[in-house]
Amino acid sequence: MRVFLLVFLLFPVLELYVFTKVQALLGFFPALLLIIAGVVLGSLVLRIAGLTVALGVRARLARGEMPEREMLEGMLLALGGGLLFLPGFISDVLALFCLLPFVRRALVSVELRRAEQKAVRQRAFADDLQARSGASQPNVIEGEFEHRDS
Repeated sequence: MRVFLLVFLLFPVLELYVFTKVQALLGFFPALLLIIAGVVLGSLVLRIAGLTVALGVRARLARGEMPEREMLEGMLLALGGGLLFLPGFISDVLALFCLLPFVRRALVSVELRRAEQKAVRQRAFADDLQARSGASQPNVIEGEFEHRDS
């Protein structure tokens, strides 16, 4: 929690520091125009990403598949658009990492692999608990029957 608070407090200070350095290099108005362009681009990315993700999810669901990859990529697109929407150059650089397709695919693949490993561990733990508790599967006898009225 303290780390989050520290980042939350330091991030605006870092953004202001980077803005002053860029402003000294380019001038105040060009730096301000770059920040405004980032905000406008962020709002456009958020609109387009939302539509793209919705269409991709709908297509996967229509085929009867789970849209986990599309949902995670959409989340990264939304995060990138939101970071672009924030004024500042550091957030714009972080947004570019979220918006680049090869970086996004790599992050999604890593997260899906991590989630799968976690699910396997939880399943193994649940099976182990069930075996220790002595609860066993009920015996099921398959067969056919015929009901005769007397």
